[in-house]
Amino acid sequence: MTKPVAFDDAAASAKLAQELPHWRVDSSHLCRSYKTEGWRASMLLANGIAHLAEVAWHHPELRVSWGGVEVRLRTHSDDAITTKDFELAKMVEQWVCWRPGAGVSLDGAPTSGQWRYLHHE
Repeated sequence: MTKPVAFDDAAASAKLAQELPHWRVDSSHLCRSYKTEGWRASMLLANGIAHLAEVAWHHPELRVSWGGVEVRLRTHSDDAITTKDFELAKMVEQWVCWRPGAGVSLDGAPTSGQWRYLHHE
């Protein structure tokens, strides 16, 4: 295991601009808000993020509401934003934003109507 590297807010913001443009720094936390189509979608999303956090053994703050989920990451043991936070943010972003590509049999979640799941940027 590699020792995590800490970032101040300015360095974290610069790194986010390069690697995770939909994320932001807010009160010394890496943050991302995902819009959903209601409570069911919010809970499914929160539970998926919780699973990733548990297997990574690095736990974010989650704010779950009817229309979205906010993820807030900070390494409390280091009292800073660290590489652990960036690594988990990348895992979350990859998982949440995954869509089936060309040549894949999976259809992907509907993007309109009653079965719509997430709003996408």
